[in-house]
Amino acid sequence: MELFKKILLIIFSLQEKILTARLNKTLNTKQTAKRKKVYANGVLLSLDSFADKEREELEAECEAILKTSEFKPEKVLEYIKQQTGVYYIDNSQYLYAIGENQGFIYPQKGLKAIYLSLLIKNKPLFNTPEMFILAKGEINKYIFMYHFYNWFMFKHNIAGIGADEINLLNKYLYNAGEDDINKLQLNDIYKLKDAIAQDKAAINFVIKLCKNFETSKIALEKLKDKGINL
Repeated sequence: MELFKKILLIIFSLQEKILTARLNKTLNTKQTAKRKKVYANGVLLSLDSFADKEREELEAECEAILKTSEFKPEKVLEYIKQQTGVYYIDNSQYLYAIGENQGFIYPQKGLKAIYLSLLIKNKPLFNTPEMFILAKGEINKYIFMYHFYNWFMFKHNIAGIGADEINLLNKYLYNAGEDDINKLQLNDIYKLKDAIAQDKAAINFVIKLCKNFETSKIALEKLKDKGINL
């Protein structure tokens, strides 16, 4: 299982690097201006640095919530339920049919919203808010942390978090070729770049937590072996 997770993360990372390279190539042929720099009082400011600082602070909050909940999805879900609906279905295949995975679902509209609302509420809605949809049974802790991170960043309006961005990411990461990317409009390219950055951040966050958790667990076991109980 651990080997499978590592291989999966490596594949995702390689796919994202290839897609990012294609996007950068396309972006350079369309426009050379930089988006996230502004002039204020005669000084050139980079908004990226502010965004990075904000993300670091939010990641610390996110990690604190997970630690307080002992990394148990059931406890974290109690926190989520205070702000977002949580629904359970019998089989996750119902979500795969529309290109979604169980976990955090971004706000949707149109046909996908109708499908989801029928699935969880038995009535059609043309717009659905963000939600968690989970298959009944045991929840994978690591995958859940990935979804919780994305939900937390979405609730704090971090760039790259939204149905449009994620749908673009899924489309161009798995189903589109270089010709399709070359036809992207500039606005969609920026959305896609933000989505890639967010997905990488979520994966890296989970990897970091896993490493810290495993290291702490090993250290605790060593202390127990020496007869020291905390």
